[in-house]
Amino acid sequence: MAKIIDGKKVSASLREKIREKTALMAVKPGLAVVIVGDDPASHVYVRNKKRGCEEVGFNSWVYELPESTTQDELLALIDRLNADDDVHGILVQLPLPKHIDESIVTERIVPDKDVDAFNSVNAGRIFKGGAVLLPCTPAGIMELLKYYDIEVRGRRCVVIGRSNIVGKPMAMLLLAADGTVTVCHSRTRELASITKEADILVAAVGKAGFVTADMVKDGAVVIDVGMNRDENGKLCGDVDFASVEPKCSYITPVPGGVGPMTITMLLRNTLAAAKYIIQNDKTEVEK
Repeated sequence: MAKIIDGKKVSASLREKIREKTALMAVKPGLAVVIVGDDPASHVYVRNKKRGCEEVGFNSWVYELPESTTQDELLALIDRLNADDDVHGILVQLPLPKHIDESIVTERIVPDKDVDAFNSVNAGRIFKGGAVLLPCTPAGIMELLKYYDIEVRGRRCVVIGRSNIVGKPMAMLLLAADGTVTVCHSRTRELASITKEADILVAAVGKAGFVTADMVKDGAVVIDVGMNRDENGKLCGDVDFASVEPKCSYITPVPGGVGPMTITMLLRNTLAAAKYIIQNDKTEVEK
């Protein structure tokens, strides 16, 4: 039986450290979240982010814009937030309405306030190493591995998914930790033969129950990034938990695994951005 990786517990521990560090600062870190439209899931995420800010002592502002907001109007708001000294982190909740170009919007946020780390400057820093701001979900996964003393160095790591938000940066962080990394995707041939070689398998494909027991090596560490709904509307991951769990050494559940870490890493990025902006301190928040 696998050991369950408890993202809620790890998240709570990290948030307490963030709260303690925030209490020592002369200026409170400030996070501005912008949401366009009425997507129910996005509004839930935004409320959770605001609640997280309150928990650790940050200032926070939520800008709720109608679906009809133009791209120019959104960019003008980002420009104002870029120039606001009280705002240290800016997040535009995705997805955006179809008439707004997400890439243009993410590029408009100044890199030092880009707490999602989607801007191409921050992506480049991740590629080169030494980035202060890291994509929240991949960073959260690395913290989970660290908390449970799961060694990455020298191990075979397979990432299923190549998105700019999870798959690609996840591969970079595992590589930086001296893992031997393979990235798989929808065009990968003989996928199961590759995933069965993984000591650490990260599933970020967005398909419920995609990873089955025959795709997993005995004793593997399985990290499930998926947030899907099954035929009964129940929240589930990309991994068929019931069949895969008996084969693993460690596995993340859905919910309660990777999910709680994502917002916590957003808070840590905001604190890191505030330290950089206020104190010109380039050192990332202590782990």
